[in-house]
Amino acid sequence: MLPGLKESIYIQSFKHDGSLHRTWAKGYVMEANEKRIVAVTNKTWVTEADGRKWITREPAICFFYPDKWYNIICMIRKAGIFYYCNLASPSIYDGEALKNIDYDLDVKVNQYGECTILDEDEYEEHGIQMGYSSDLKRAIETSMERLLIEIQSGKSPFDHDEIMQIYERYLQETQH
Repeated sequence: MLPGLKESIYIQSFKHDGSLHRTWAKGYVMEANEKRIVAVTNKTWVTEADGRKWITREPAICFFYPDKWYNIICMIRKAGIFYYCNLASPSIYDGEALKNIDYDLDVKVNQYGECTILDEDEYEEHGIQMGYSSDLKRAIETSMERLLIEIQSGKSPFDHDEIMQIYERYLQETQH
């Protein structure tokens, strides 16, 4: 099942134990096919697992994949495009929400393409607490290697021109 273009969808991220991790009140669907769902979040309410709520400060183009163990958030800031990559289960849309399981590890990419890997300690801790299997760890760690290669390639979605084209199209579609 795929969401409709120009539809606003709810986005949910869970933890391995089934607990809710984070939700986004709406993502505006720019693309939806068997390869990926691309949604824009802009001044969107985000709710954390502990109940805290906040509104996104900058527009972001979000890429969710049904066959990749990560999703990518491309944040458009005055200083440039920054990427936040979440190692997570493949994303599924079930008609209610776009859903995935967050596996703690993250990669931050600055506007110059420099990467920082985050939350390795949290990944280790949760792996023990929630019993990540060796097959699951292998899928996550292999995906991390693939993701780092994709980042260095500069190809979609790490292509600044593509991100700006999607953003311009979003502005055209939503500005009345």
